[in-house]
Amino acid sequence: MTDGPVLVVDDDAVSRHVLVQALASAGFAHVAVGSGTEALAAIDKVKPSIVLLDLVMPAPDGYQVLRILRARDETRDLPVVVLTALDAADEIVRAFEAGADDFVKKPFRAVELVARLRGQLRLRNAMEDLAQKERDAQVVLELTQTLASNLDFRGILFTVVARIAEVARVDRVSIVLVREAGQIGYVVAASDDEHLRDLPIDLANYPEIQQVLTSGEPLVIADAATHPLLEIVRHAENARAFSSLAILPILYEGKPMGVLFLRAKQTLAFGDHEIALCRTVSSAMAIALRNARVLQSLRDQTQQVTVARFEAERRLRSLQRYADFFESSADGIVVIDAEARLLFSNPKARAITGYDETELRGRRMGELFAPEEAARARDLKTGFSRGEYPQQIDLRIVCKDGRVATLSLSANSVLREEGAVLCSFRDVTQERAVEAELKQTKDFLQRVIDSSVDAIISADMKGRVLLFNRAAERIYGTSQTAMLGSDVRKMYPEGVAGQIMRAMRTGNGRIEGLRTEIVDAKGDRVPVLLSAALILDGDQRVGSVGVFTDLRERVHMEQRLAQAQEQIRAQERQAIIAELAGAAAHELNQPLTSVMGYAELLKRRLASDPTSNNAAEVIFNEAERMAEIVRKIGKITKYETKSYVGRARILDLDKATETTSETGAGPRESATPSSDAK
Repeated sequence: MTDGPVLVVDDDAVSRHVLVQALASAGFAHVAVGSGTEALAAIDKVKPSIVLLDLVMPAPDGYQVLRILRARDETRDLPVVVLTALDAADEIVRAFEAGADDFVKKPFRAVELVARLRGQLRLRNAMEDLAQKERDAQVVLELTQTLASNLDFRGILFTVVARIAEVARVDRVSIVLVREAGQIGYVVAASDDEHLRDLPIDLANYPEIQQVLTSGEPLVIADAATHPLLEIVRHAENARAFSSLAILPILYEGKPMGVLFLRAKQTLAFGDHEIALCRTVSSAMAIALRNARVLQSLRDQTQQVTVARFEAERRLRSLQRYADFFESSADGIVVIDAEARLLFSNPKARAITGYDETELRGRRMGELFAPEEAARARDLKTGFSRGEYPQQIDLRIVCKDGRVATLSLSANSVLREEGAVLCSFRDVTQERAVEAELKQTKDFLQRVIDSSVDAIISADMKGRVLLFNRAAERIYGTSQTAMLGSDVRKMYPEGVAGQIMRAMRTGNGRIEGLRTEIVDAKGDRVPVLLSAALILDGDQRVGSVGVFTDLRERVHMEQRLAQAQEQIRAQERQAIIAELAGAAAHELNQPLTSVMGYAELLKRRLASDPTSNNAAEVIFNEAERMAEIVRKIGKITKYETKSYVGRARILDLDKATETTSETGAGPRESATPSSDAK
């Protein structure tokens, strides 16, 4: 069914509402208006599929609207179902005479209304299908009669494809014929070019045509930009120019003769009736082509080759006067015609290619090219036709023995009246291989230089920087672009560059391991270790190269090492002082213990003698003060006592240091005599 909405025309708002509700429940799209004037305007705007029209309305009433619709060409066949509350038979007859297709009485039943609408839509679709089939049959009859005509068959083919393009609403329709098991197709007619004749195309660039020829079935491609079959030729101009394709086989006795090729620039959905029409035309075309012996003319290639050979021999005779010069040439020389067929080859050309004269004569020049040079062959041929003759271009050919050779080719026109082109070439396979190897070596050396952790700088004898690697960029803090061509002397402090150059000249052209300084982009001096040498071309000095090792990190490490060594020496001195203090404390420990023990003993025994007791008390107090001094020495040196010999104890430096650093207190055990010693 058509896609247009149902147009409801009724001046009564209640009736319109009921009608709209019934249509909405049945799933119909609808538009409702309240007068005949609005109805006529809405028909042009919304393009309804059917009209539901009330007869009794203010002017223009339903009868007038019907007469207007039937008087217009574009609405003559538009289905109209009228609504009427009148029971008179003459009113119903009047409605049908005015052009109504059906009627529904008010009040109506929704089921009946929907059924009548659907019936009218089905009837309209059936009538449109019949009309389409009639039009298709008329087109087929027209084209068949055209194909059966005995007039100019080329003109007939153009008429056929132009008519198909018009009916199918596409931008181009072509007829492509092929020889049996051939890889070349011939476009014998195209709807957009009346003068096109037998245009050869390489079927390798048209996988869609190959598939249709193989399967014998039509192929429809709605979107050429995404279809996987066209992936390998997506870059080709013909794949970019059209969006939608339809290809139908032209079969005769079950064998493909060619295809009918339909193409549209805009995305287009080919309908069944267009495909069916084209299939019918292609079948009629196969018979017509067979009868007209177009295919037979394409199969007569042997005769054409013979004619071409005679023509080539004639032209070769006209070139014979150049033969003596060509025969002695050290370069390969060939002469080709406008179709890029070889007319002549000299001995050097035959030696390079490996073919003899008979094998080369008449061969297309493009057939000698390597597969990857196919596009180059077409470009050369096109350029020759425009008078463009390239000089010293490299191209690759496949020799008779399968070897791929690189030729340096130059072309010139000769005998303009004959349309011949002379091509001279040399085998440069070895030269190009050496160049490629040298380039590869150069690239490798460049990568090595760039990956070096040391700066590498080269300059000519005038002091202009020629090489400045990435490590140099890092050390100098500037880019290679900024440094190339600049004066190398600006990289050193004043006068240093001259000193280095004099040192190289007096040191057999080289210096090694020289500690010096350079000046970076900020003006700061950077310590470096320099190894440099003069670059010689034979005995001629042509430049110099220097390798710079950044010493900033090494200098920092040396400074840190010196500081560490100084700290170690200071710690050693402290250790010696601590050791002396520990030894002194050890030597004082035992005498003090004895003195304090005996002083205590005297105090007990001389308790009855106050004078002697006081003397013993003084001895004990002085010994105890001396022990306090020993204890203070332990605190100063952060020593603790530890076992020495037997029960003797000396200060323990490690534990005293740990205890002091952790708690801030003095030694846990001093040199004061213990109660046991007493």
